[in-house]
Amino acid sequence: MAAGNDGAKTPEDDDPFGYLYADGQAAGARAPQGGGYGYPGPAAQPGVPRTSYNQVRTVGERQYGGHGQAQVPQQAPYGQPHPQYAAPETYPGGGQHRPGPPQPGPRGGGGGRGPNTKGLLIGAVAVVAVVVVGITAAVITNNGDDSDNAGGGKPTGAPTQVSESPSVDPSSSTQPPAELPQQDAATLKLGGSAALAKDIKGAEGADGAYVTGFNAIGSSVTWQAEVPEAGSYYLYVRYAIPAKDANATLTVNDTANSNPIGLKNFIGSSDPNLEKNWQTTWAPVTLKQGQNTIKLSCETGNQCDAVFDWLKISKTQIRG
Repeated sequence: MAAGNDGAKTPEDDDPFGYLYADGQAAGARAPQGGGYGYPGPAAQPGVPRTSYNQVRTVGERQYGGHGQAQVPQQAPYGQPHPQYAAPETYPGGGQHRPGPPQPGPRGGGGGRGPNTKGLLIGAVAVVAVVVVGITAAVITNNGDDSDNAGGGKPTGAPTQVSESPSVDPSSSTQPPAELPQQDAATLKLGGSAALAKDIKGAEGADGAYVTGFNAIGSSVTWQAEVPEAGSYYLYVRYAIPAKDANATLTVNDTANSNPIGLKNFIGSSDPNLEKNWQTTWAPVTLKQGQNTIKLSCETGNQCDAVFDWLKISKTQIRG
């Protein structure tokens, strides 16, 4: 005899797990007594057909009280869980929500403050500084090793001999400026009627000697003067005149100056006594390094009534 499929009388009898749902509990459902899915039923009896609980239905359709009677479940309000698909803790008496373990609050103060970014920044800067110092020390050490061993130098730890250089006298290292020449006219090469004399007082030459007899064409005084470097200089001449202007031709290295050297009465004396009329004049000259030939001569057109005491080369102009 085939198994019967008469359905269930009540929804809770139809679904062996109906007592687990909210609607089943509301209807007073209880665990089936006669067995079912997962529940042992009474032992099979000979001659009594076994009742099947397998029923084929359309999805979402449930039958209550008879065959072919379809019931559409009520739509749950928006935002509320459907009773058939809600979690067990949503039903009355269901599982209680258990809060998770408390999360530790942020360190170093009140709950509303964030992480200690300042401390992290300081720590990062300290780490970078330590790394930079280490790299610098390594570079310096490597450079020192290379310089010590470059060119087959001595190995590390070998004694180094230090040679002491002889001490240098500071006075010898600083050379004083070279003195420019000055010479008595009486020691120079004389030409024409020029001659030596010692009659006039006030001459600064050796033994009071000076050059006289210059007041004649062709008379000359020639000086070989040596300078350390080429350049522009001043030629100074000490002379005496009888209270009236005189002049002479100046020749440097065989080149005569276009203008004669003036032997003027700069002191404005009115006394013709030569002893009271010693004075100094100067003229610019260009000299070469080494020996130069400087010549004073009485040429045509010159006023040569004068006597000469000394000649001097200077780099600067002398006042007074």
